[in-house]
Formats: sequence, structure tokens, C-alpha cells
Amino acid sequence: MKSLVTGGAGFIGSNLVKYLVSKNHEVTVLDKQSKKKASNLKGLLNKIDYFNIDISKKKELDKYFKNIDYVFHLAALTSTMESFKKKKKYFDNNVKATKNIIKALKRKKIKKLIYTASASCYGNQKKIPINIFARISPENPYAKTKYESERLLLNFSKKSKLPVVSLRLFNVYGKQMNNKSIYKSVINIFLSQKKKNIPLTIIGDGNQTRDFIYISDVLSALLKAAKLKKYVKILNVASGKKTSINYLANLISKKKKYYRKRKGEIYHSLADISVTKRKLNWKPKVSIKKGLNLIT
Repeated sequence: MKSLVTGGAGFIGSNLVKYLVSKNHEVTVLDKQSKKKASNLKGLLNKIDYFNIDISKKKELDKYFKNIDYVFHLAALTSTMESFKKKKKYFDNNVKATKNIIKALKRKKIKKLIYTASASCYGNQKKIPINIFARISPENPYAKTKYESERLLLNFSKKSKLPVVSLRLFNVYGKQMNNKSIYKSVINIFLSQKKKNIPLTIIGDGNQTRDFIYISDVLSALLKAAKLKKYVKILNVASGKKTSINYLANLISKKKKYYRKRKGEIYHSLADISVTKRKLNWKPKVSIKKGLNLIT
């Protein structure tokens, strides 16, 4: 199989590239990071085709999709808080990039495109757990751009008959998470603070919940979605288990400090993954306790 991964040097992307190579896929990566900075792919660059390209700016992408079986479109900027400050940058990197991918695919025959969408499109829901038919209510610019990209891809699929599967990922964590950005995930932040022996900073009362899913479970879902013979448009990918921020903090440290909540933050997030489990013959295997042990 020949697979192309956009954003293949990032957290999820680099783990996916390693996973695909282990499954004997020939892999092409498009990423705006230079080879020298693609540290997540150390040891793999001689086994894949790597192109240092910003797909949001380069409109002529046709040649990279020649003879490709599966496209995994992961490239995106992903920080909720940063997106408030840099709305145009997020639109360009997320929506414009998707439009350029669609343009390239109009003249290519591939088996399937798998898109990593975001559960942030659901916003704050009254009914928990959240199923794929829940109303769309993005609370921040990042969520809006991810949903807009999903909508563009599914509309393209309808017109072109190209199968597109959009996997709405909940809170993914695991090895090679971004530890350098000032806009880190809550698990990154807590582990960094634990290492420095300082109190864990909790925004709000800590009773807000998240549905954390370990990276290996996400990779399994991505590949199963690619190989699925029956066409499915949208699936939730999560653990199906709710974890409060207070509980997460207690697993890491007893030292905590609370701060006022921020705007655009989702209070409760829990996925209904019953359809995903049935359609993909898949289920998450890594608990939050086990996952934290694997990365600490």
C-alpha cells in the first residue's frame, strides 16, 4: 500500500508514519517542517519520501498524489487558545490547506481519504455522551476551521464519489506530544510541572471532564478506517471514558493550584463511540492510568 500523510512530522502524524511503515506501507510525508527539524521522524527519514512543503501555500500538489492509495490528512494548527489571537493564520493553515488538497485530488484516483477532524466542533453539549449526530457548536476559531475543513471534504466526497472518512478525535495524548509550544495540552502541562516540582495549574474548578485517548488506539482506528470496505462518513474516536481534570491531576501530583476559567473552554466532553466500535470492529485498549505510565 502507498500512503500519503500530511503533517507527518507532528505528534499524531509522526506516530502514524511509524505505524504505517511497520505495516509495510510505502509512505510519503508532506510537512512544513524541514527535514532537519523533523525530530519526531528520526531514524525513519531514509525509509520514507519526505517533502518540506507548506500545503496551505503551495497550490500545485498534484505530483505528490500520483499512485497513492490512501491519504491521511492530518496537517493543521491545533491550539484553541492561540487560535483566538491568530485567526487568519489558523484559517490559512487549516482551511486553505484542505482546499489545496481537494484541488490536487480532483485529478487523482485514490482509494480513500482519512481526515483527522476534531471533537471541538461539538462545543458545550447538554447531552452527554456526545454522538455523531449532536449539533455542531464550535466555541473557538480552531474548532471552526477544523469543522469547515471536514465540511469541505465531505462535500467534495459527495460530488466526486471519493470515499472520505472524518474521524472526530477527542483528547489524544501519548509519546512525542509537543512539549516546546507555549500552548500545550493539559497532560503536557501537568507532566512538565511535576518534573519541575511545582503545583499543577488547574483552570476553573477542575470538575470539567475530558475524554482522553492514547495515541496507539487512534492509530488503530485510522488504519481500520482506511481499510473499511463499507463507506462511513463520520466517526468519533475516543476512549468513551470521562476523566475529570482533578482526577487526572491526582494521578500525577498532589500539589495543585486553581485559576479562573478561560473563555472558549468546553466544560464536559465524553464521546459515544458505539458506532465506531461496531463499524470498525475496534475498541480502545489503553486506560488513562496505563497511558500515563507509558509516557512517564
